[in-house]
Amino acid sequence: MHPVDAGGRLTEAEARALANGQQLAPLLREAAERRDAGHGRLVSYSRKVFIPLTQLCRDVCHYCTFAHPPRRGERAFMSPDEVLAVAEAGARAGCKEALFTLGDKPELRYRVAREELAALGHDSTLSYLREMALMVFEQTGLLPHLNAGVMNEREVAMLREVSVSQGLMLESTAPALRQRGGCHFGSPDKDPAVRLETIAAAGRQAVPYTSGILIGIGESRAERIEALLALRRLNDAHGHLQEIIIQNFRAKPGTRMAAWPEPSLEELTWTVAVARLLFGPAMNIQAPPNLSPGSAAAGALVDAGINDWGGVSPVTPDHVNPEAPWPHLAALARDTAAAGKQLVERLAIYPAYVHDAERWLDPAFRPAVLRQVDGDGLARTDDWSPGQRSAPPMAIHVGSGRGRDLDRILRRARRGDDLSEDQVVRLFAARGGEVAEVCRAADALRREVNGDIVSYVVVRNINYTNVCYFRCQFCAFSKGKLSENLRGRPYDLDLDEIARRAGEAWARGATEVCMQGGIHPEYTGQTYLDILATVKAATPEMHVHAFSPLEVYQGARTLGLGLEAYLERLRDAGLGSLPGTAAEVLDDEVRRILCPDKVTTAQWLEVVEAAHRVGLPTTATIMFGHVDRPLHWARHLLRLRALQRRTGGITELVPLPFVHMEAPIYLKGQARMGPSYREALLMHAVGRLALYPYIDNIQTSWVKMGEEGIAACLDAGANDLGGTLMNETITRAAGAEHGEEMPPARMEALIHRLGREPLQRTTIYQPASAERQETARQAAPLSQVVNTPATRYQREERAGGRRARLIRPGLEPVAGSD
Repeated sequence: MHPVDAGGRLTEAEARALANGQQLAPLLREAAERRDAGHGRLVSYSRKVFIPLTQLCRDVCHYCTFAHPPRRGERAFMSPDEVLAVAEAGARAGCKEALFTLGDKPELRYRVAREELAALGHDSTLSYLREMALMVFEQTGLLPHLNAGVMNEREVAMLREVSVSQGLMLESTAPALRQRGGCHFGSPDKDPAVRLETIAAAGRQAVPYTSGILIGIGESRAERIEALLALRRLNDAHGHLQEIIIQNFRAKPGTRMAAWPEPSLEELTWTVAVARLLFGPAMNIQAPPNLSPGSAAAGALVDAGINDWGGVSPVTPDHVNPEAPWPHLAALARDTAAAGKQLVERLAIYPAYVHDAERWLDPAFRPAVLRQVDGDGLARTDDWSPGQRSAPPMAIHVGSGRGRDLDRILRRARRGDDLSEDQVVRLFAARGGEVAEVCRAADALRREVNGDIVSYVVVRNINYTNVCYFRCQFCAFSKGKLSENLRGRPYDLDLDEIARRAGEAWARGATEVCMQGGIHPEYTGQTYLDILATVKAATPEMHVHAFSPLEVYQGARTLGLGLEAYLERLRDAGLGSLPGTAAEVLDDEVRRILCPDKVTTAQWLEVVEAAHRVGLPTTATIMFGHVDRPLHWARHLLRLRALQRRTGGITELVPLPFVHMEAPIYLKGQARMGPSYREALLMHAVGRLALYPYIDNIQTSWVKMGEEGIAACLDAGANDLGGTLMNETITRAAGAEHGEEMPPARMEALIHRLGREPLQRTTIYQPASAERQETARQAAPLSQVVNTPATRYQREERAGGRRARLIRPGLEPVAGSD
């Protein structure tokens, strides 16, 4: 392979040497290897609608049929109604991008353009473009991508406020093209220096940008390389070039270049490969599929190193190349699969820029972009969300078969070999037919470990308070001092009500009460001991599964005890096990956004490990689909695996898809709308594969997934349906619609429908007694709960006028209260 720089790219000298000739086959292999290193098996496209706002242009490029002089009886600009009609048609067809294309500043050349702009209330094409882009976004939700031509920095900044991305093709830096007889003669905006300055201005303004070159218009191979190097230098300076297009010239009737020879497919693939080698593995290299139609050409372009097909419209033609229709998306998917890749949809802004949205997007667009992406930053292609009653997709879309690397990972997992972080991330990257393969592999392990038994526990949730002084951005359950207007009013249960609920649960066949709550500023470690005493006095045989690691940490600190000492007191008072909640995602990069003052990753692991040392088993959870990514999920699972290998104290993994509807971080426009259905299924399957053989049980949450969703998860590695719950409140407070209780009869009917055997279990996965099972089946309706109104929201003044210190383990301790 050629020498490379730190980014895995050819040096400038090595790049220039390619113009002297090299066998094509090894060049293509090298480019494809680097593409695979950066993008794996994915080849993306954007589903767009094409809006040609004006086809007037002050330039006269000799190959162009898009731009033309004014025509009698034809308006210079699309009207707002026409723009909106095209955009609405695109939105109905599932498009996510509105591509605005226009000629360069026609008002500088044509009086009719100036007059029509004035009638529209504008003094420039770019001002009208700004209004139309904003209108389309606000009225249809399509994300504008603007190809607005040459601009100064002020104009770039103005349009950044109404778009998610912009673009300008450099085309070429060849001097001869601007001389008499060249295709750019008489076109002032095709001066390479002017175009490069526009692209540089976009970099300074942090605009995700598209550029590239047009080949076969009279330039040499060496001049193509110089143009690509000029773009690379700008990207090195600003990091804003999200894609490089290699576009092949197509001769068009009626132009001066109608008889000009078109570049061959070999010439195109050579240029694509060179672009890949110059820009390295991470860059997105695109070649328009409609300019090289057919499965053979598609395969050749994939082999040359592209990873993107650009925008493809199911609604509008390619107005720049009207003679070349867009391929049907199904055909494009087949051609991509035939080349050994998986076609995936993206937005007009690429994933790397989505993940750094604060830098690259105007605040007005961040919520809209986050609502439309999955954890990889690619387009969300289903409208399913956790907790909602919408039916999940009928099936995972089938694409190309699995890659050999996936086969190797699945074989390792089935043998019980530890998977690496990269391998777990690869499992989460499964799409198309690979999803079914991962789920089948997980289900085979489930059958080996658990047989055909599907277990559940009859349990009552008792959330003793929803008052909390922590600032978790995902939580819609907890209520602070000023939160009475949120769903539900602040409450703090009397001990008598806790005892009544525990007694009623026992009378209804429960073997467990699961108790957690907000961290009330008046609560100390003694509060939790008092709650335990209350439950055990009311129901001595009840298993108490209670107190998240955050509550344990806070309780120990308020009593001045070490973790083990406090956990021993809880155990001796009747605590049977801990819920492994408050984990969210065990990665501090995520936690600093999601729950900055909560326990850190290390503190959560410390509490859980201490619980295992004193004989208290725990569950483990992951709450995913908000600001996290598959890399964070992999780290979470591997940290659980390492802990379980040391202690063996985790009874089950409980994936908890983020329910977004009432979550503060979503309402602020800073989080996704939960995981996609594919991601939710994969979390159960990958959890089984990554944690085998250390954790035997994978639980699926009916309040998050719904009945159809949990049925799918039971075919994807899960073996447990969790609890009947009786009073589920936390997920419903976040907006979930799946109910407060799933009684044993419904649980077992669902399990039987799947051809499995139900088992009513205890908390620690032992069969429930015959008496408990019979009692649960004859349970009376629940009595009305009494949520004792909270009368205090903060620590009261103590003797001497000093206020007690609140415990915020994720931050330095602070005095006073919120």
